[in-house]
Amino acid sequence: MAKRSVSTRVRLSRETIVASAVALADAEGLEAVTIRRLAQEHGVTPMAMYWHFSDKDSLLDGLSDYLIASVAWPESSDAPWDEQLHGLLEAFLVALRPHPALAALALRRILVAEPGLRIAERVLDLLRQAGFATERAVEIGTFLLCSVITLVASDPTPAFPAGEDHAAMKRQKTAALGALPPETYPLVVAAAPALVNCRAQDGYFALNLDLLVQGVLGLSRG
Repeated sequence: MAKRSVSTRVRLSRETIVASAVALADAEGLEAVTIRRLAQEHGVTPMAMYWHFSDKDSLLDGLSDYLIASVAWPESSDAPWDEQLHGLLEAFLVALRPHPALAALALRRILVAEPGLRIAERVLDLLRQAGFATERAVEIGTFLLCSVITLVASDPTPAFPAGEDHAAMKRQKTAALGALPPETYPLVVAAAPALVNCRAQDGYFALNLDLLVQGVLGLSRG
């Protein structure tokens, strides 16, 4: 038994456990990620997992570190501060989009893990270049990162089943909106097809990043 325990500790690692936790969260949601469930996934006892993660909180820290480390942050450049800020937010978005169930964990270690501290430094530097005082820069930077997380975790783009059911549901929803009293909801009735039509996710996320950065740019000019 002792030899098997040593073998298990060698075979398991923080990286393999985190990878399986990410896959599990992507498939079933974060609530499915438990020490016991991961132990089952790896064919070991929960005690074997505790060699790498002492409890659920430490596992969540590991997932947060994974998310932050997976961001391909662009290098600093001579581009205007708002363009660089847009690039940073886009890189953050690209890393989080495949993992909506985990997105909310990203802030957990942003001021603890080395990659998180580096991005905090860069965002604050860009906002200081924009003319914001330290306290205001902190508020805006926090809002921006939280906004990207919310975009990923709560994507409101319509989701319909594929095939004929998709078209039928769109027709039903369009008809329901079109049947509203036009004297009360003239704009909603007129926009019914556009409101129901599935928006391309890439376009939706790109628009929201532009809105965030343009909002900060407007504040800097005010």
